[in-house]
Amino acid sequence: MIKELREASGAGVMDAKRALEEAQGDMAQAKTILREKGVAAAAKRSDRETSNGVIESYIHAGGRIGVLVEVNCETDFVANTEDFRQLARNIAMQVAAMNPQLISADERAGNPQLEGSDEELCLLSQPFIRDGSRTIQTLVSDTVAKTGENIRIRRFVRFELGR
Repeated sequence: MIKELREASGAGVMDAKRALEEAQGDMAQAKTILREKGVAAAAKRSDRETSNGVIESYIHAGGRIGVLVEVNCETDFVANTEDFRQLARNIAMQVAAMNPQLISADERAGNPQLEGSDEELCLLSQPFIRDGSRTIQTLVSDTVAKTGENIRIRRFVRFELGR
């Protein structure tokens, strides 16, 4: 069970073991416990500087929509991991599909002319296009928990032919 939980969550052996013990062997509850611990750890890391990362591109089928997104982390080691690269790809696809205007709801205060809900306008508040039960913020927090580093979406731009 520990191996299965580790593969599903990316957690370490002892973290997976403790979560399973705390959940009394319930795999779903153990995943929830690990996710909550990951969110708490992410909050502790949020003030760390993020000066490395990747610029990911995505061109939608047909070539009419393109996206560039900059996702930052603390070290180049994490920037080169598959988990981090997959996060950047998923964020680029999200921007192409959902056309958010802002990264977070905090930016909305400076843009009173924007109309719509946070879920429509703010990337971090949007449900993930591949799994509607998770938000982009949850996706980022899960990757922070796996990598042990602060991760930040710095900026993005979406291009669409004719607009």
